Amino acid sequence: MKIRELFQIMVQREASDLFLRIHATPRARINGIVTKISNERMSRDEIDQIALYLLGDEQRRKKFLDYLDIDFIHVEEGVGRFRINIFTQRGTPAIVARHVHTHVKSFEELHLPVELCKLFCEEAKGLFLVCGPAGNGKSTTIASMIEYINIKSSKHILTIEDPIEFLFEDQQSIINQRELGMDVLSYTTALNFVTQQSPDIIYIGNIRNEGTMRAAITATELGTFVMTTSHAVNAVQALMRIVNFFPPHLHDEVRMQLSVILKGTISLRLLPLKDGSGRVPAFETMVVTPTIARLIREGKIKEIQKYIDEGNLFGMQSFKQSLVKLVKAEQVDPEMARYLSDSKDEFDLALKGIKNRFD
Repeated sequence: MKIRELFQIMVQREASDLFLRIHATPRARINGIVTKISNERMSRDEIDQIALYLLGDEQRRKKFLDYLDIDFIHVEEGVGRFRINIFTQRGTPAIVARHVHTHVKSFEELHLPVELCKLFCEEAKGLFLVCGPAGNGKSTTIASMIEYINIKSSKHILTIEDPIEFLFEDQQSIINQRELGMDVLSYTTALNFVTQQSPDIIYIGNIRNEGTMRAAITATELGTFVMTTSHAVNAVQALMRIVNFFPPHLHDEVRMQLSVILKGTISLRLLPLKDGSGRVPAFETMVVTPTIARLIREGKIKEIQKYIDEGNLFGMQSFKQSLVKLVKAEQVDPEMARYLSDSKDEFDLALKGIKNRFD
């Protein structure tokens, strides 16, 4: 099967990801489940030809040969926009393609906490994190926030991405999008010069190391609102990961900075809907109140979870509470919610309306 046909099947069946490998049948992630979309096994020649077609120019092919792994955006005319990762397994190319929707959905369409998202979008400075495993809607959530700001406010928004996923058109705001490898060499390089570009809002695709985190902290201290993503599963893990980017002798300083600049987090996990019609997010939300800021500053990060559980007044919610709501609304299957919960015992108690002795 030609890659164009496979992309068309992806779009028609609303699949998020496509998986191709030699001697395997093409599969796609549909409503979170990896499913066969053809019974024909892919040959080495077919995979090689698809890889060559997607890699396109000589520069991209050379990069793949040098690193044996490459990530980029491919536009299939008349079909859609796809984020492509080509990597090597058992000495042969394997391909994962993610469908990047061109339409940026609203908070309501994405079933996100609307008022809280709007509240974070109104911040003038500081740091905001969207957390969750790969493929659970982090980039989509950030895109919806950028588009909301774009429509409602007159700002300069600067994105630094690897690669650029959603494309934005200027509304009230002006948006500049920079791609690693094409427009700038690294996140750190981009952030070192960002103050001269006078941004109001910066979106950093992902913070993976101390240098990028340090530059992001500096940007917030200079009066910019920075949004970024983390593969951490929740707020507590994300905070611990940020602190651990730095050597131990700097941990107190970093926690102090985070207690001042961090505005909040939204952590996401997508669950299949009970009727099989799509997926819906369960989300943990954390707003940095004076109490949470103090816990960060004092290094008592693990204690934050209790305050998230009890922070409904401030718009906070734990995954456990979100999962219970989805089950009671009959949107998701109880066993699926239980499977994805952090603690199955705590979920069972919460579903019955019982608080455990640690709450």
